[in-house]
Amino acid sequence: MAGSEREPWLPDLCRLPRLVVMLSMAELIVVVLALAPDGGAPWDWQRFVSGSTFALWLALTVSVLLCVSRERLLRLPASLGGVIATAAAALLGALFAAITHSIDHAVGASLVPPGVTLARFSLGTAAVTMLAVGVVLRYLYVNDGWKAQVRASARAEVDALQARIKPHFLFNSMNTIAGLVRSDPVVAERAVLDLSDLFRAALGAGESDSSLAEEVELAERYLAIEQLRLGERLTVEWRKHEPLPWTLPMPRLVLQPLVENAVLHGISRLSGGGTLEIELVVSGPSLLLRVRNPAPPPPEGPGQGTRHAQRSIGQRLRYAYGPQARMTAGWGQDYYLCELHVPTGVEALYR
Repeated sequence: MAGSEREPWLPDLCRLPRLVVMLSMAELIVVVLALAPDGGAPWDWQRFVSGSTFALWLALTVSVLLCVSRERLLRLPASLGGVIATAAAALLGALFAAITHSIDHAVGASLVPPGVTLARFSLGTAAVTMLAVGVVLRYLYVNDGWKAQVRASARAEVDALQARIKPHFLFNSMNTIAGLVRSDPVVAERAVLDLSDLFRAALGAGESDSSLAEEVELAERYLAIEQLRLGERLTVEWRKHEPLPWTLPMPRLVLQPLVENAVLHGISRLSGGGTLEIELVVSGPSLLLRVRNPAPPPPEGPGQGTRHAQRSIGQRLRYAYGPQARMTAGWGQDYYLCELHVPTGVEALYR
């Protein structure tokens, strides 16, 4: 990515997940120091708790500093801003250590090991802080870049999916509608509206989210058009096991492409047609969407169009919900079955 789409070099540490990373790094350093066989003062629970408290407070303070100064630092070139950010964190670490060492020496708490001078404690803390901050900022920057690539890839998949309403489907639909204009104008008008809604959804697939109710309605509109074309060769059997999370946020164009594949690559290729079974049921923490249709045996798995749609849907679901979402598909015993598992207890992550 280039230009204005490039991810900022300084991550936003005001966000809780980023802050958790910083605090985790601080605690990890304490654990490593406690386990390291350095031959120095032994680590007991008192020293571990005091060290953890010192490290976590320092990490929190550095995070707040980088959070409030982020806008100013982002105005600088990445190299200069990075040096200033890590240097500021090191200075803050040295100041924090100096204050802690002075207070510990004044009250005689012996939290700082004996023999550790003020200069050594301050400089050591500054060096560790600078290294830790540099590692965390680099990790978050790389992670943000990876997520940006996933977003771009997901958007590219959506853009490609928008083009999947094939010309032959449009021509066949228009021919069907033209044949109904005189014989049944009411049905023809309804088919025009259904076709319009399909194209509106396809053209706006990457602009906004959808919901389970909208996805089902879109699939129903598509099937209404195909039933006009295929007639008795296409039978649709919906199985909606209530209660269903109809307002569950979902990426747009998830169910309709699977239904289209079932008709295009399955039922329409059979001389006698068949029954398309679409089932929606809540199973534990997930919503299960099952699409089952009779289909001829694929020579090498499903067709290229089927694979493209499934890859796109699977990728967008994983991006939206993480590893909790999954898709399975396969052919067996003259039927093709595709299942989507969508978690119902989380918000969409890509918003």
